[in-house]
Order: sequence, then C-alpha cells, then structure tokens
Amino acid sequence: MLVSFSSVSLQRIALALVLAALAGCASMSKEECLTANWVDVGTRDGQNGEPRSRFADHVEACREAGVRADQGQYMAGWERGIVVFCTPHNGFEVGRRGRYYSNGTCPPALEPGFRHGYDRGSDIYRAQQEVDRIQNSIRDKQRKLDQAKKDSERRELRRDLSDLDHDMRRARDRLYDAERRARY
Repeated sequence: MLVSFSSVSLQRIALALVLAALAGCASMSKEECLTANWVDVGTRDGQNGEPRSRFADHVEACREAGVRADQGQYMAGWERGIVVFCTPHNGFEVGRRGRYYSNGTCPPALEPGFRHGYDRGSDIYRAQQEVDRIQNSIRDKQRKLDQAKKDSERRELRRDLSDLDHDMRRARDRLYDAERRARY
C-alpha cells in the first residue's frame, strides 16, 4: 500500500515533532513544578554548577504548568548549592571530564580557586584527548598496513606509523606534565 502525504500534512507532522521535542527540553515536568520545593531545586542546580539564569528556564517550564516559581527560595537554595560546586577539587574534576564551565557562575570569592582546579583538570583532559586521537590514528594506519598489498604503500604507512609513534611520545609527555602540574 502506497501512502502519499500532502505538503500540509507534512508540515503538520513536522510541527508536531518540533513541539514534542521542545516539550522534552523543559527544565522541569508539570509534576515536578506542582511538587517543587524551590529551595531544594535551587540547591540541586547550584550543586550541579548551573548558572543563576537556570531559574528562568524553570519559570518558563512551570508557567506552562500554571505554577509560579519562587525566586527567593530558589536563590537561597542556589547560593547554598553553588558553594558545594565551586571548590578547587570540583573544578579539577569538572575540567578533567571535559565539561564546559561558564565563567562567572561561581561567586567572585570562590571563582579563582575553582578556576585554578578547572584549568589543571582541563589541561589533563586535552592532553588525554590528544593521546586517544593519536592512538586511534595508529590503529587505523596499522589496519591499513596489514591490508596493504603494494610495497610502496606499506613503506609509506610504516613512515606514517613512525611519525605517529613520535607524536605519541610527545603527547604522553604532555599528559605526564599536565598530571604532574595538577599535583602541585
């Protein structure tokens, strides 16, 4: 059976898909809005490193549910939670995992310590990404070498592997240096 759709039908389907996707992006569900303890919501967001502006997302999500978000309670919780997030150790972990950090999320008194840890962790993350990238290239070249039939192609692949081996030594040195700097 052949089904044909008019352009109007396709537009309606596309609109329904977009609306469904947008509904899935709400910061809180209707049920969460109806039962929200705004101090707890703010605390959780602060502990997760969400910026203050996250509250606006909750306002919008809960407005659609007919619930008014309590900014005072939310901000009191957020202030409590952000102190847990904005530590040097947590900054290091956030950076080491390659997570994005929006400057200014931490209060001014906590920003330098968090940022110091974040930068050290980010250095390790980037160095590890480089090691991983080179390792993948080595595997790819080795696979091609195993399948190569012509001597000239095999010679070129061996040269490439030798260059990659050199790159890997330098990348591992950078990773070692980043890890060493993080300990001090």
